[in-house]
Amino acid sequence: MTLSLDRVTATPAALLMIAALRERHGPIMFFQSGGCCDGSAPMCYPAGEFAVSDSDVYLGKLNGAPFYMGLEQFAYWEHTQLIIDVVVGNGGMFSLDNGTGRRFLTRSRLFTDEEFAQLASQGSGAAS
Repeated sequence: MTLSLDRVTATPAALLMIAALRERHGPIMFFQSGGCCDGSAPMCYPAGEFAVSDSDVYLGKLNGAPFYMGLEQFAYWEHTQLIIDVVVGNGGMFSLDNGTGRRFLTRSRLFTDEEFAQLASQGSGAAS
């Protein structure tokens, strides 16, 4: 039996922050683009307040919150598992973590060749 492999995951600290933001703001979602400054960090929005395009890639859910990435950025990160963490600092200007004294941060690790082949067989990372 082969277990499903996640393209995006979160640390326990990030999961707690997601739960706190959901309690305060209701359903939330994430988007990570390839832009500079705030756009290079995972941004957290109220669900439905960020327009996801047909070319954006759905990577999975973090504690129930969908996580998307721009297609061009995904081309650079497709061999990498994203690990969303929380650190001390200010979040992006329009991100829900702004003003909390903590911000989301993307860490990563390269998939092994075996894991990447498994992702391909799962069809993981398709546009959504």
